[in-house]
Amino acid sequence: MSIKCDHTRKIISQIIYYNRVMLSRRIFETEFAEALQEELDRQDMTARELADLAGIPPATLYKLTSGKTDPRLSTVRKIVNALEPREKSFIAAIAARFLLDELDNRDITVGNRKYRIRGYSADSLEECIIAAVRADKEGALGIICAPILAPIVEKIVDCPVAIIKPHQKTLIEAIETIARRV
Repeated sequence: MSIKCDHTRKIISQIIYYNRVMLSRRIFETEFAEALQEELDRQDMTARELADLAGIPPATLYKLTSGKTDPRLSTVRKIVNALEPREKSFIAAIAARFLLDELDNRDITVGNRKYRIRGYSADSLEECIIAAVRADKEGALGIICAPILAPIVEKIVDCPVAIIKPHQKTLIEAIETIARRV
């Protein structure tokens, strides 16, 4: 019983971690200096480290963290991009590792747009839910997952969800495999 409780706590803490309000959203809900300082503390980063990472003069960043000045939009973009790096135009696929091996980090062109496929390996329902939340928070344009998972994922993410539909041949092969083992 204790192992199950520990496992459940771990899953809940991971979901809470990925559901934390990101800096890009938080700056509109509170003072910029407060949101920035909270994010620096959360990422265990100094203002100087962020200045180097974002390509902003340290003096500018110190003024912003003290609340003495309001940032320019270009400065906010640099800070957010440094603290929340995102891969552009990726579609998340949640599945078992063996299904993702050939698909992960592959580019697919649809129309005139190129999309990167990023795989999220999961072997249980809990891992699938965590992967879906993580993919959404990392900026996935959409999520592809198993049919049994899709209704749950649709309720917790803000991007479109599509299902993986196996071909009938795949299902028949699985039935034949079981029939040979019985």
